[in-house]
Amino acid sequence: RPVIKVNLLAVLVRFLTRRFIGEYASNANSLYHKRLSIDGRQLNLEVFDPCSQSSEARCILEEPVDWADGFVVVYNISDRSSFINAKSILCQIREARTDSCKGDSDVPVCLVGNKQDLCHVRQVREDEGRSLAQETRCHFQEVSAAESYQDIAGLFTRLIRQVMEHLKYRADRRRYSGSKSMAKLINNVFGKRRKSV
Repeated sequence: RPVIKVNLLAVLVRFLTRRFIGEYASNANSLYHKRLSIDGRQLNLEVFDPCSQSSEARCILEEPVDWADGFVVVYNISDRSSFINAKSILCQIREARTDSCKGDSDVPVCLVGNKQDLCHVRQVREDEGRSLAQETRCHFQEVSAAESYQDIAGLFTRLIRQVMEHLKYRADRRRYSGSKSMAKLINNVFGKRRKSV
């Protein structure tokens, strides 16, 4: 079952409920569940929001990030400090995944600039977000949780598809590696016997 980490509750609530809610009473480290169908497959999605109680500009990933299958990192285009924090979170994700025993630095990640409807008070240019996404090898999109459910649903659907492809690739790689090891073991055992006969 895909597990995705997200920060910035407005984007998450919009995806889970289709509604935009301006103010939230939420707990820190919230775990949400959603059952959905993508490409004919029924999925149970778990979404963990480590930043639901902290301000969007000061979210810090305190828990290990190696258990998540994908990440959505959200910043507010009208708040430069949230963009700086997003950059820090992207670095934490890449460092943790590269250093982990999985060595899985290619985990799907999406950088999202929210509040596109507030372009008149923009502090982070779109090309800055796009550039950061290229630098950290992740998908980039600007959205407005207040205005468009479709953009947010599309963003999560794309990420979930990437997660499913990535999990399949890892499983296939593990299977191939295991079969190579088994073939080598069989060859070592029976190959030696053949030589001695």
